[in-house]
Amino acid sequence: QLQKDLEEVKELLTNATRKRVRDVLVAEKHKLELEIKNQPPPKPKDVAEEEKSSLGGYTVKINNYGWDQSDKFVKIYISLNGVQKLPAENVQVNFTERSFDLLVKNLNGKNYTMTFNNLLKPISVEGSSRKIKTDMVLVMCKKKREEKWDCLTQVEKESKEKEKAAYDTTDPSEGLMNILKKMYAEGDDEMKRTINKAWVESREKQYKGDIPMDI
Repeated sequence: QLQKDLEEVKELLTNATRKRVRDVLVAEKHKLELEIKNQPPPKPKDVAEEEKSSLGGYTVKINNYGWDQSDKFVKIYISLNGVQKLPAENVQVNFTERSFDLLVKNLNGKNYTMTFNNLLKPISVEGSSRKIKTDMVLVMCKKKREEKWDCLTQVEKESKEKEKAAYDTTDPSEGLMNILKKMYAEGDDEMKRTINKAWVESREKQYKGDIPMDI
């Protein structure tokens, strides 16, 4: 608004012929120039609000992904329809030595996030990057050491070790019992009936076998 006032004053000055009028206009011109110069810069809050409004929509947490590895990289594949149409700055990945965060802004009115904490082994922050492909984001985590990863995170490793320990036992019958318990817990009604029947028959045979032959 001040800039428009200044332009109008300058225009009036070019047409003014009387000294008193010109003096008034010159004074007003200096005043306006000073006001424009001293205008405060936009507040960070305004910028933040503007950026927030440009995001739009709500945030969706990404849970589905695929992964692969080479000698130097662990590669995480995240499917997102139309992601290649976004400006590159809308797809951001922040890396640390043992984690990364993905943020995809304003894709079809939504924001998408994915966080991986406690990666199995350290990665190089400088050597890691992301690539935008058709309907997909590829996150490239550069390994600090060229070695095979059994899984992506420390949590997955601990979970696998616990599961293995449950079945890895010196007593074969105990291991079988653990497997049956897992099948029973996860099975449908038919599976539970089958296991129950086998269990009853097994107990009956065991009982008969315990009875002395001379009785």
